This record gives sequence, structure tokens and C-alpha cells, in this order.
Amino acid sequence: MKVILKEDVKNLGKMGDIITVAEGHARNFLLPKKLAVEALTENIKALEHQKKTIQEKAKKVKNVSQDLANRISSLALSIKAKAGEEEKLFGSITSMDIAAALKNEGIDIDRKKISLEEPIKRLGSYAVSIKIHPEITAQLNISVVPE
Repeated sequence: MKVILKEDVKNLGKMGDIITVAEGHARNFLLPKKLAVEALTENIKALEHQKKTIQEKAKKVKNVSQDLANRISSLALSIKAKAGEEEKLFGSITSMDIAAALKNEGIDIDRKKISLEEPIKRLGSYAVSIKIHPEITAQLNISVVPE
């Protein structure tokens, strides 16, 4: 089944692309979630008119994401944690803790977009990458200090 994507869909395509997918995937996932419309003649003609609007929307989203990335990169978060001897933490700092600290700063980021190879278990300074947009990644500086 041919469909026109109304939004970017991971592993399928970008907004405005005309793609061929399995009929079940289109009927059960893409169409009900309004991620795509069926590629009928009238929809293709409407797409040509909407392409400009779609490109402007994508550009606006990318600009907002870039501004957010710049704001995050300029931040230096300090997270307090209980620590024992040899600067080992009781517990660890996870992506959920980092997302909560960012929320306190007025930045709402999904914890799944924060990439930590493993939880932070010692005091010190760390650089954490946050994927804000498929093309934009920000570096956040975090210092873990004792309570």
C-alpha cells in the first residue's frame, strides 16, 4: 500500500515522502495514529501544495531544537548525592535523575533521549550527550557533588 507520511517515522521515511508499506502496517499503525494518509490521486495533489508548509514546519522544529541544544550546552548542572569513602556514591545517578535536574532548570527532556553508557557511580564531572532532534545532539556538563 502506498502512503504519504505526515510526520517523520523512524525506519520508514521523512515527512512528505511517498512510501510503500505493508497493508496491515498502514491500516493498523500509520493511518490510525495520523502519521500517514493513503496515496490517492487527490492526496498526492494536496501533498504538492503542502510540501512547502511541511518544509517550513520541519525547519522551525529544527531551529527550536537547535536553540534548546544551545541552552543545554551552556548549562552546568550540579547534582547532589550521598557518597561514602573513595568518592563512591550510595546508589547511582541515572538518566531519570538527570531529566529531573533538567526539569528543575525549566527544560523538559524525555529520559530516553539522555544517553549514558552506564549509571554514574562516583563523584566528579561528566559530559552527557542528549539527542534532542535526529540531527542535533547537545553535550551537558554534570558535576556530581557530595550532599
